[in-house]
Amino acid sequence: MTEIQAWASHGPKQKLEPFSFNPGVLGAEEVEIVVEYCGLCHSDLSIINNDWAMTQYPVVPGHEVIGRVVAIGAQVKGVHLDQHVGVGWNSGSCMHCHQCMSGDNNLCATAQPTIVGHHGGFAERLRAHWAWVIPLPDKLDAASAGPLLCGGITVFSPLLTFDIKPTHHVGVVGIGGLGHMGLKFAKAWGCEVTAFSSHESKTAEAKSFGAHHVISSRDSTAMAQANSTLDMLIVTVNVALDWASLLQTLKPNGRLHIVGAVLEPMQIAAIDLIFGQKRVSGSPTGSSVDLATMLEFAARHDIRPQVEHFPMSRVNEALAHLASGNARYRIVLDADFA
Repeated sequence: MTEIQAWASHGPKQKLEPFSFNPGVLGAEEVEIVVEYCGLCHSDLSIINNDWAMTQYPVVPGHEVIGRVVAIGAQVKGVHLDQHVGVGWNSGSCMHCHQCMSGDNNLCATAQPTIVGHHGGFAERLRAHWAWVIPLPDKLDAASAGPLLCGGITVFSPLLTFDIKPTHHVGVVGIGGLGHMGLKFAKAWGCEVTAFSSHESKTAEAKSFGAHHVISSRDSTAMAQANSTLDMLIVTVNVALDWASLLQTLKPNGRLHIVGAVLEPMQIAAIDLIFGQKRVSGSPTGSSVDLATMLEFAARHDIRPQVEHFPMSRVNEALAHLASGNARYRIVLDADFA
């Protein structure tokens, strides 16, 4: 097998360097994809820096992969050669445990993350189990679709999981890489949508993404006026917030849902949950079925992440742009291996 060219980091916070590896013999249930585009997610940065203490070096990041199938194992199902497909956070799972068999294969105890102990999409080619190789709808814009496979499903999955209805009022905290897609999905879902941001300059942009209302989280009067208005509040940022104030925005039976990887413990008083019967929850990305559903929904409603493109050969420049907080709002790397 010809070696695969890639970009890899060899230690925490180290720049990515050219790297090659031999993928070995293609497994019977594996699919090999030529990478055309790969989204650059903040989770890639966290893995490179070993922020979650789970990185295995050398690490080839990239888990928002769009490409074309060039090889399939003898037992692959539902995927064919030359098909355009995507691969997200997971590239495999056992496919026989309770979670896998009940449709929650993203919660499999032995699920294989695409960039942990596995070479990801900052490479010429990528391999994944067929169940995690998701065919792209024809109407989907491939050049901007990569971020849907992690960031998109992260904010779409709660709408499915918790039976959010078009009559519900959904809030989104943070108008960034995750939040701007959350606004688009919630609006297309039919919900009344409120954006919460600490930057008043983002008001017009948040409304262009689908928000009916925009509230400055620094404005205590505006926050108080939002009390008891939301059925779900999705938190997309990864920093500690005024959780008591956010819980007050929920209606009875409302849900505060966390998708941003907040590393500090959350200070929440039990009494704030008891009165109003409120809930706090979190979720990772989504199952392969949810991914397919999300892509179909995005294609139907022409939901596209707002992206900036870099050639993959400038990946370190793209990472610095992401780390600076200046990305608007997702970055896609265009594969440019010789």
